[in-house]
Amino acid sequence: MNLNLHDQKLRDLALAVIQTETQAIAALANQINAEFVAACKLMFNCTGRIVVTGMGKSGHIAGKIAATLASTGTPAFFVHPGEASHGDLGMITRQDVVLALSNSGETDEVITILPIIKRLDVPFIALTGNPDSTLAKFATIHINVGVEQEACPLGLAPTSSTTAALVMGDALAISLLEARGFTRDDFALSHPGGSLGKRLLLRVSDIMHVDDKLPSVPKSALISEALLEMTEKKLGMTAIVDMNNKVAGIFTDGDLRRMLAKNLDIHKTAIVDVMTVGCTVIPPGILAAEAMQIMEQKRINALIVVDDEQHAIGALNMHDLIRAGIV
Repeated sequence: MNLNLHDQKLRDLALAVIQTETQAIAALANQINAEFVAACKLMFNCTGRIVVTGMGKSGHIAGKIAATLASTGTPAFFVHPGEASHGDLGMITRQDVVLALSNSGETDEVITILPIIKRLDVPFIALTGNPDSTLAKFATIHINVGVEQEACPLGLAPTSSTTAALVMGDALAISLLEARGFTRDDFALSHPGGSLGKRLLLRVSDIMHVDDKLPSVPKSALISEALLEMTEKKLGMTAIVDMNNKVAGIFTDGDLRRMLAKNLDIHKTAIVDVMTVGCTVIPPGILAAEAMQIMEQKRINALIVVDDEQHAIGALNMHDLIRAGIV
């Protein structure tokens, strides 16, 4: 076997990378200083957008930082510095703040656009590893994200330096999130398509069965009538209501199994004799994810939805939550 692919050597190399990058991240604590606070305030007070830019590997990190800012309440987008000098500079307005990433602080493509940024009088935040670099000296605010060494044994591939820049970007984004009072609901509004958005946005009223799809029988009904209602509506349950449509109880598949053990005559026995009284009900305005938690805690598979006066207005079961992507 090639010694360079020895199992233990591979593990040692991986551990060395993790240790080096961990040390680089830990050293960033020294940079959470007045410059960091000033950068947060500048971005917080920005009336436009945060324009994030960077070249090469720094560009990839810049794109991720822009995405994180945008999804946590700070409008932002990425501009490729190479494309900026060929028309994309028009995307930057006087109301914006530019956030540039460059480990060396001497990236030609970023330096090329500095005169235009200066002419627009746009605030410029630089994240570099060199406080004496061109970008650092030009910047309105400079945050030092320099590292002692790259995790690459050749000292060439951006590794520790890109990790440090990424972490500092996260620190800025999350500090701004807290400063803005950004909530779970706000986060969900920017993530409506994924499972997270569904869990934070979808309410019971959006998925419950209503009107003629709501299984319901009066207290005067026989078990046989309740079974027919359950079979037709296919929710594995039916609500039992009084003459004013207020919930008196529920009859489920579980109640049916327990009833069969008693050898009752379904054509003569009233549903009120076998229904579950004091059943769990929910309002229509709660999140569907909360309804799922109630089902799990109560170990039940269906719920009746009621209004403020306990009238039955809807129903849902676990299958509805699965189809909605909540489970």
